[in-house]
Amino acid sequence: MGNTINEQAWHRMSEEVLTGMREWRVQHRKATLREIEEELDRRLAGMRARMLEDMAMHSAAAGWEARVGEAGPRCATRGVELVERGRHARVLDTHGGQTLTLERSYGVCPTCGRGAFPPG
Repeated sequence: MGNTINEQAWHRMSEEVLTGMREWRVQHRKATLREIEEELDRRLAGMRARMLEDMAMHSAAAGWEARVGEAGPRCATRGVELVERGRHARVLDTHGGQTLTLERSYGVCPTCGRGAFPPG
């Protein structure tokens, strides 16, 4: 599996969100509900992205090594098992507008040459 989940970092991020929101609220006493919601969503989106990245990297789906004795991912076009071609970074955007980077095993179809990251 990938990196271990760093719960201390998650606690630190949640404290930063709480502290930041308290400070922001003091500075924006006349903020509307919509403005408060938007600020909170902005701050939570960053924490959410880091947590999502940690959990995805900790997933057994992050690489082929967890698949010993099992069939690996298959080509969506040909249905044949992909050949592993090492680990590569994949940059994704979250629903919250944040960017995260996942390092995953990458495979290539030996028949059509199409490359793919395994799902997960």
